[in-house]
Amino acid sequence: MNNAITQIPVLDISTARTADGSFNVEFVDALREAAHRVGFFQVVGYAAYPGQDRELLDTIAQFFAKPTEEKLKLDNRSSAQFRGYTRLGAEITRGRADSREQIDYGPERPALDTVPADAPYLNLQGPNQWPTDFPQLEQRAMAWAELMHHTGHELLSALSVGLGLPEDYFDEPFADSPAWMGKLVHYVGGGAVPGAGNQGVGLHADYGFITLLLQDEVGGLQVQPHGQDNWIDVPPTPGALVVNLGEMLEVATDGYLMATIHRVIAPPKDVDRYSVPFFYSPRLDAVIEKVQLPAELAAAARGVSDDPHNPMLASYGANVLKGWLRAHPETAARHYPQLVKTRKSA
Repeated sequence: MNNAITQIPVLDISTARTADGSFNVEFVDALREAAHRVGFFQVVGYAAYPGQDRELLDTIAQFFAKPTEEKLKLDNRSSAQFRGYTRLGAEITRGRADSREQIDYGPERPALDTVPADAPYLNLQGPNQWPTDFPQLEQRAMAWAELMHHTGHELLSALSVGLGLPEDYFDEPFADSPAWMGKLVHYVGGGAVPGAGNQGVGLHADYGFITLLLQDEVGGLQVQPHGQDNWIDVPPTPGALVVNLGEMLEVATDGYLMATIHRVIAPPKDVDRYSVPFFYSPRLDAVIEKVQLPAELAAAARGVSDDPHNPMLASYGANVLKGWLRAHPETAARHYPQLVKTRKSA
């Protein structure tokens, strides 16, 4: 196709606002164009302290070098919140094992004592699991999450302006107890997981609003923009975050903004890849209504790209729990047996 997208835009978020605090029109226009046409872009100029990204990646590598029995003290199968350590090959995407191990974490809150039967996703609130003998992992991961939360809010505010909305339009769903998610990921190459082939993580879209990814220099992330058959490599860029949009924004804008399909190719044999995705997400009970777009944007909306096997839901909590149940079958069977049974009979 003649207008095929072949590269991922790079935006400098330090130019997002003018001296009077309002959003820079040129930045907003470039952001909206990237979000609409590609659904992926890279961001530089975010407010990390020098070396913060490298420090976190090095800390993650030190943790994953520990013996498996040490990492399994944080086994996510013990967590109704799907938090903690997932063994190599234990997460499933599109029915196949991923060639990765990881730590999942989120806001540190107590689990709820009672949860309404019609809102099982509220069980996703709860504590993290961190190694007590390696405190720098928690400290650096949580500091990174705070930075990413701020960056995600700034990007969502700019996107709101680009959609003809007030910059605080989406603030309410994030008020009080936003249910952001973070991952610390180690990809292992060379066919380490039987049956996985070169699947680092299979093709998928993300659940929430905005994903901000720190990736190391190895690479392997690929993107398939809407309407294209070919995949685009997302090259590792020093000092940059990779940003993509989630299903909540696709639902809210009737497909003007897209939750773009992406995947990770596992690294070659004896090569390790580390990454830190952060999912900027609202409260578990948030329900996202469609926004009223300006006529020229509404005319370019493509509709919601629902997969009949993985429908998008306007309820954030329901959407993310659906994904966890599918990706972590052992944890799901232990903590949500009735939901697993219902899914299998559907």
